[in-house]
Amino acid sequence: MSRIGKKPIEIPKNVKVSLQDGVITVEGPKGKLSMKHHPDMKVYLEESFIKVERPSDDPFHRAMHGTTAALIRNMIKGVTEGYTVVLEVFGLGYRAAVKGTNLELNLGLSHPVVFPIPPDVKIEVKENKIYVSGIDKQRVGQVAAQIRAFREPDAYKGKGIRYEGEVLKLKPGKAAGKGKK
Repeated sequence: MSRIGKKPIEIPKNVKVSLQDGVITVEGPKGKLSMKHHPDMKVYLEESFIKVERPSDDPFHRAMHGTTAALIRNMIKGVTEGYTVVLEVFGLGYRAAVKGTNLELNLGLSHPVVFPIPPDVKIEVKENKIYVSGIDKQRVGQVAAQIRAFREPDAYKGKGIRYEGEVLKLKPGKAAGKGKK
């Protein structure tokens, strides 16, 4: 059995969980999330726990067992604590700023890049860091990836937008005067 899937999912006291027609709804202090789980998975709601069971040992069912349990855990953590992804902007003259409902990025292009901030995600800029936060882990990660895609880190100098703590392996530049006879 899946080690992640067989563990019961604990429901905190300040979270309400409901299960109707294959749709799990989780409501907490930060907001409300819902998800339609796979029809083959059996999800049981007990007083303070949620259990996920699979019908067979088929590889697909084994994969969906752990995935369903992980998605439910992510929903519960999202409505209680929330998720934050931090992006760092590196490069001379590279800047980010929130202007109204848009994120404006100056990334060494001939024009500033304007990214409309989705209503379900909050974006803040402090110094050279962009904080993307929200209650849906998948949505926060997707928005952070879209922002990073505007200028991925350069392989030689490392200029661009990267995740906080991301380690880049920089390529060496041209070796000056090597190989000339």
